[in-house]
Amino acid sequence: MTSIPASSGPGAPGLDIPAVTVAPGDTVTTSLTVRNDSDIVEAYSLEVVGDCAAWSTVEPQRVSLYPGTSETVTIRLEPPRSPEIRAGEVPLGVRVLPTEHPESVRVPETTVHIEEFHELRTELAPRRRRGWLRGRYQLAVRNQGNTPVKAGFTPGQAGEELGFAFSPAELKLEPGESAEARLRVRTGKPVWFGAPVVWPFTLDTKETGDQDEDRQDEPAVRTPLDAEFVQIPIFPKWLLAVLAALIALLLIWFALVRPTVRSAAKEAADEAVQSRPTPGGQETPGPGTGDGSDNQPGGGQESGAPGDGTAPGDGTAPGGGTSAGEGQQSQTIDVQTSSGETNTGKYTVPKDSVFGVTDIVVANFQGDEGLLTITFGNRKITTIALETFRNQDYHWVTPIKIPENDTVTVEVTCEKPGTPATGRRAQGCHEVLNVSGVLSSTKQ
Repeated sequence: MTSIPASSGPGAPGLDIPAVTVAPGDTVTTSLTVRNDSDIVEAYSLEVVGDCAAWSTVEPQRVSLYPGTSETVTIRLEPPRSPEIRAGEVPLGVRVLPTEHPESVRVPETTVHIEEFHELRTELAPRRRRGWLRGRYQLAVRNQGNTPVKAGFTPGQAGEELGFAFSPAELKLEPGESAEARLRVRTGKPVWFGAPVVWPFTLDTKETGDQDEDRQDEPAVRTPLDAEFVQIPIFPKWLLAVLAALIALLLIWFALVRPTVRSAAKEAADEAVQSRPTPGGQETPGPGTGDGSDNQPGGGQESGAPGDGTAPGDGTAPGGGTSAGEGQQSQTIDVQTSSGETNTGKYTVPKDSVFGVTDIVVANFQGDEGLLTITFGNRKITTIALETFRNQDYHWVTPIKIPENDTVTVEVTCEKPGTPATGRRAQGCHEVLNVSGVLSSTKQ
């Protein structure tokens, strides 16, 4: 008969292996004594079976015994530090198989107590975030321990400038399980101008609840994370330079350009008013009407002369301004148009001359509605909706040159006559254009 007494010491009776306690990542050993109570020489094969078999070995794995002799073997337990090795009670068995009498196989058993270990691994993405007032981060937490835990978060910073909000505030994790949480970082005050402000902070992940308070011998493995929130200014540096340039241009405009423009516009408007036709059909002389050579003795002012914008039937009132000679010129084109019709007024540049236009003023004193187009020769200068203005002026630093026999043309489409100062609606549209510039001779 073969008996297999097994215990932690040689010669001890019984078939039980005492309970063993081991921490994952550590190594412990126990022993088993095998005795040959038969009357023949017997060989025994030993093998660890059960949940511990993957990380347990027996040395030696085979023994040969004479009758009445025994030998003690060593059982080595080396559980890895892994979430797969769950904390708690795990059965351990050693199968002892006799070679000559395999039917007498025995499996002495014991219990292995796996101790708890705690480890949380946290990743934060991104580590650096930019924003005006707030930044958003993503937290990934994995339970690398062998027991379920509840994980919470603890932020840290040098001052109190930042506010932190976690969603969710706590994670429940089984061994080997991963979960995600969102972190929102917010500042209390904006940065209006200047350089970006860097706010560094840290983030610590720890276990929460009674399980963390009761365990004093092994705190959870924690890795504080360093991160930054970069608060960018509301207005960048380049915007300050642009604002300074705009303010400088406005100061130059009000100091130099605006008085000149207003003076030129006032002079052009005065000329337009002075050159309007009188009720008797005679043109009121304007400040640039020459030396009076157009007024012949014994007769009125000549009307309808070619090139002065007064051709009969073209819908224009007599043009005013200088008609001969060189120098500064000012011409007025008066266009009267019936409702629903289109009419034009023209001024023709005299022969052997070039008219360099620098200013135009157009008046819609009745508040008519419709469309007005100004053309220099074949060049369209502008098209304006009449209802958008009462007086409009344009100025050019470089004169627009109009050669001889080309015209300054005003085309008016009257959609709805306006109401002048009399308070009664007009029968037709009435617009006035004043053109100013330098008339130069092309003769050598």
